[in-house]
Order: sequence, then structure tokens, then C-alpha cells
Amino acid sequence: MSKVLIIAEHDGSELNPSTAKVVSCAAEIEGAQIDVAVFASTAGELAAQAADIQSVAQVLTIEREENEHLLAATLAPQVVALSDGYSHIFGPSTTFGKDLMPRVAALLGVNQISDIMTVLGSHSFKRPVYAGNAVLTVEAQADQVVVATVRTASYSAAAGGNTATISAAPLAVDLPTHTRFIDLQSGASDRPDLQTANRVVSGGRALGSSESFDIIYKLADKLGAGVGASRAAVDAGYVPNEMQVGQTGKIIAPDLYIAIGISGAIQHLTGIKDAGTIVAINKDEEAPIFEVADIGLVGDLFSIVPELTDAL
Repeated sequence: MSKVLIIAEHDGSELNPSTAKVVSCAAEIEGAQIDVAVFASTAGELAAQAADIQSVAQVLTIEREENEHLLAATLAPQVVALSDGYSHIFGPSTTFGKDLMPRVAALLGVNQISDIMTVLGSHSFKRPVYAGNAVLTVEAQADQVVVATVRTASYSAAAGGNTATISAAPLAVDLPTHTRFIDLQSGASDRPDLQTANRVVSGGRALGSSESFDIIYKLADKLGAGVGASRAAVDAGYVPNEMQVGQTGKIIAPDLYIAIGISGAIQHLTGIKDAGTIVAINKDEEAPIFEVADIGLVGDLFSIVPELTDAL
């Protein structure tokens, strides 16, 4: 029987929805026992949230002062210490998972599988390559633990209503001291998180300036949406890089994605291909974004977007 250990992502008080999406992936492995590990300084409420996720058999809590902030350098040796008896160790393909899971794989001496989008068998998976233009079938060695990240855009979050058991798992492992938490700086915002928002409004280089992005923010606020941007807009300094959507940014799958002034480079399309409905607004009727858009509007964004915002 396969035993899957999932590393929970959280902010100290709430589980990231990516955790429930990784559970959905693990549940595709026939007959798998799925455990979730919660690393935190105080894991009580977080463990209860994890125990509520369907298909989870057990939640393991690892409470240490060092786990108040989830640093990959200190988490990785703890994950390895907890890994005995598990055939699979999964994490999300978020910034958190992409930082942590390669370290875990290296410490275990195995290759990591990235961005699982389909489970074919206990050791056989599909993952996208070449910016999503091709899908690769990967076979992991049957005698080695499978360390992998799950492409969260390919899965819906597992439902709640479960009552998994919760157990403490104290680990006697020395942690490295070369990495330590100093400070967290982030912009205050009431908007939904870009990676978990059901609606996202993104702006591109055509906005022309950071000040012009105000029309994107106003539309997003009317829709209760998260805000993203193309790499061109980020590189131009209009918005910070945490807002970048695409192959080298965040890969998202909202129900509604509105691309404003974005031409649609393949790297950007990779990040939105799993969106439910794609709406494009661009003055260039030949822009590649219209090839994937469900709804397209050709025109001046500086006229269209304010009118759309006022009409909502």
C-alpha cells in the first residue's frame, strides 16, 4: 500500500488552499493512505483544518519554536526525519513547495518530480514541459520514495467534512543555523490572494505606468478579484514581481481571468491555461491572447475598462 505524506502550507493561522489540492492529487493513487504533516510553533487550529479535509487519514503535528516561520532550510531535515515508512512525499507547486521539495529530494538522494498534473499509477505521472506545450509521462523508480510537487492549477481542493486523527510527532533532529527568519514585508491588501482567487484581473505593458494600474485595481475591487500582471508589466516596474502571472511567475486557475492590455506571450498563457473563462481586452485584434480567450473585446482599454467598472 502506498503511504503519502503531504507537507501542509500555511501562514500560521490558516491552511493554504494548495494543501487540499495536493490531497486531491494524492487521492488519485489507488488505495493510498494520506497523512498531512503540519509544521508550526502551535499547530492546534491548523491541524483541525487539515483533519477536516476528505481522504486524509492522519494529521501529524510537529510543534517547534523554529517552525513559527516556514523556512525551507529548517523544514527539509524535519521532513526527511519524518519520511520513514512513506512511499511518497508531496508538496504544492507554489513558492513554498518549489523552495522546500527539492531540498527534501536532495537530502533523500532521489530526483524530484515537478508539477504533477495527472496520476497514472503509484509511480507514473504526467507533467507539463516546454511551457505547457507538451505533456511528459514520468516513471519514478519503484524502490525509491517519490518526492514531488503537485501542479495545484490542475486540481480542485478536496472537500471538507472529514474527521482524521491528529497525533503529535516530536522529532529529535538538529536544525541548520545558517538560515534564519529576519522580517516579513508585504503590502497590505484586502484583495484575495492571487493564487487562490476565484477571479483575477491582470494588466500588461499597455497600461504604460504604475499610476495607470489604478483602473485595474478599481475593476478588481468591483469584482472582488485578485490582481495580476504580465512579466512585461513587472519588468517595466509598474507592479511588484509577486503579481506576475505566467511560466516564471504564478500559475493560476481562477474561474474568471480578465487580461487587460496583455498581448499573450506563450509564457503568460502557460500560467492561465486552466482558467475557467478567459476575457481579453486589447486594441490589437491580432494579439495572441484572443486565440485562447473565451470572450474578446478589441478597443482602447483606457475607455473600455472604466466603462466596465462603472457598469458593475
